[in-house]
Amino acid sequence: MVACSRNSITGRNQLSLLSESELQNMAAQQYQQFLSENKVVNPSASKDAEMVRRVGQRVVTAITKYYSQKGLSKELEGYKWEYNLVDSKEVNAWAMPGGKIVVYTGLLPVTQNEAALAVVLGHEITHAVAHHGNERMSQELVAQGIGVAGGVLTGGNEKVASIFNAVYGPGAQVGYLLPNSRKQELEADHYGLIFTAMAGYNPQEAIPLWQRMEQMAAQGQKPPEFLSTHPAEATRIEKLKELMPEALKYYKPMNSGK
Repeated sequence: MVACSRNSITGRNQLSLLSESELQNMAAQQYQQFLSENKVVNPSASKDAEMVRRVGQRVVTAITKYYSQKGLSKELEGYKWEYNLVDSKEVNAWAMPGGKIVVYTGLLPVTQNEAALAVVLGHEITHAVAHHGNERMSQELVAQGIGVAGGVLTGGNEKVASIFNAVYGPGAQVGYLLPNSRKQELEADHYGLIFTAMAGYNPQEAIPLWQRMEQMAAQGQKPPEFLSTHPAEATRIEKLKELMPEALKYYKPMNSGK
């Protein structure tokens, strides 16, 4: 038997074999291990780290408000949000179940401003809250014949850990498992722009951000890691322009920040 659930926000049916609580527990363990093995920038000593935390908090506040307005606050139960800047040249950012977020210092020269950073965080956090990782993991669990009963794994824990690390966070790699589908990417772009706007950041910053991504690729630079399964394309920018009028309805500029 295969379990399908209807996503409360997107309205799309998804294969979801694992419980959110189990994924959050796995994420918390992997997140702490990652932080212990990497150089975390102290926000009290770094304006960049403080900015990451500030932008993260504003985006999360927007998400919480959006879910509350939809009567879906329970969807975010168990989330213990954390935002950390890690010293690394990688152009990368990611979000795990339960609100575990990392931004690499190498991303900041590309985002260039708070609004563009908010666009990235809104996109990545949407992947987490929309259960895209659960969907991809579930598909691979079925493919590998790993049993799940009532959201609890019945075996193959080592394989599951490997799958989890390939889907989420720093372990995510090009070509492993199923790439984010076009539907998932559209959802992440769509709601990521809304959350960016609700946080008080101009969602239109998404356009020059993706243009900078394209320019990096055109210059032969290695594409940002978080674009590995969803490369920047001209068609994506055009789709963002189509989504922009809806996002702008949620936009109320802040007195400070851009």
